[in-house]
Amino acid sequence: MTLRSAATMAALVLLAACSNHAAPPASNEVAPVAAATAPAPAVTAPPPPPAYALDGTEVRDLSSKILGRDYQLDVYLPDGYAANPTRTYPVLFVTDAPYAFPLIRSIARRVGDHGDGLRDFVLIGLSYAKGDTPKYSRNRDYTPTAKGPASAESDMPGRAPLYGEAEAYRRFIAEEVFPFVASHYRVDMHEKIYAGHSYGGLLGVHMLLTDPGMFEHYILGSPSLQFDNKVMFERERAYAASHKDLPADVFMALGGFETVDAASPDKRYHNAVDMVRNAQAFERVLKSRHYPGLHIQSMVIGDEDHLTVFPAIITHGLQVMLTPAHNQGGAGG
Repeated sequence: MTLRSAATMAALVLLAACSNHAAPPASNEVAPVAAATAPAPAVTAPPPPPAYALDGTEVRDLSSKILGRDYQLDVYLPDGYAANPTRTYPVLFVTDAPYAFPLIRSIARRVGDHGDGLRDFVLIGLSYAKGDTPKYSRNRDYTPTAKGPASAESDMPGRAPLYGEAEAYRRFIAEEVFPFVASHYRVDMHEKIYAGHSYGGLLGVHMLLTDPGMFEHYILGSPSLQFDNKVMFERERAYAASHKDLPADVFMALGGFETVDAASPDKRYHNAVDMVRNAQAFERVLKSRHYPGLHIQSMVIGDEDHLTVFPAIITHGLQVMLTPAHNQGGAGG
């Protein structure tokens, strides 16, 4: 082999070696692939905090066949109810439940003082109709005639103002609410108390003059006796013409500002409707009948107006109606 041939052969070997180093032989191994970025875990909103619940309370749904509407009953059972399975309790029914029910429950626990201040009782709050605004529901259910105020406006779009279904609502209480309560709770249905304010007080007057024995006791707060040109005075005359007795225990109260005082700059006085005067006139008429079974007393509570007076009314009313036996003797009338 010549020197040139040898040199050429060496160069070829060197080139092949360099080529083999730069490109290694193919392999069956698969090169690792970078892992795909994992999605971030979904952020879930924390659960809402629990609603505030009143101890000793229940809510019952009640569909009325008489009214064709759905209502709720708010129920408060006194301390010791479960521990005394043979005991029965007086039962208080109150209208305007969203406001009045928690208020009376608190008064029962505070003023009641575990039976020392007031006798323990079961409380039933009568709700507004489901789907109705409070104003619409109470205007319809608590008033005795369809002749509402001339200035009446509906707060439910597409629905005209509606009044005058008190009698149907009274039947709902007597024929549907009473049996439900009597069958589910240990209540003394011979010691039923009604409580209502404003139109709720007017509803109480309607029941008093329609079926006074429906309740044994009535707490009538600021009854709207001006409704429909004082129609309840006409109803009272009709009742007196055909009845010799009105068996009921009635406590009626109003605020001192629920009268008219044109000379006073205090805006808490009424402009035109003297509710105090109307209530006092109604009481005088009832007393003039000398019904043997009627016990009625009333009071005007100073420094209270139509919107502030109900807590004081219900406190005084409960003290009159549910005084413990060992404290009785202080109330008169």
